[in-house]
Amino acid sequence: MADDLEAIHQLKARYCRFLDTKDVEAWRSVFTTDVVVTLDMAVSTGGADPMTAPPVEGVDNFVPTVMAGLEGVATMHHCHTPEITFTSPTTASGIWAMEDVLIFGDGREMHGAGHYHETYEKQEGVWLIKTLHLTRTVLRMLRTHPA
Repeated sequence: MADDLEAIHQLKARYCRFLDTKDVEAWRSVFTTDVVVTLDMAVSTGGADPMTAPPVEGVDNFVPTVMAGLEGVATMHHCHTPEITFTSPTTASGIWAMEDVLIFGDGREMHGAGHYHETYEKQEGVWLIKTLHLTRTVLRMLRTHPA
């Protein structure tokens, strides 16, 4: 179980690194092909916010959508204080505290925090993200001057 726990920690670290470095194919590899993702677009309570986006189903829909939205955007994603629960030898759930910063070319900057609520599935010996729901506790938009 300790090896599986470490594997899930490494999975989430790769999620953040691949997203921030815009390594599209590597980022795609952290998800199951049938991943379901729900993103809250504002501060919410347990996803009850009316600005919660509809779920995006499938890695082929999710990855290009996110990457298109981040084109020309510098990002920083940090995840910490994981709460991982194994539900079977090949499934688990987790909650990660997160903080992100997005710096847009036009001078806007977004700073957010919240939680990733995820499920994981072990496929052919490799842990992957099966579902992801991002909820936010902080969302700040700043207007700065371009560098």
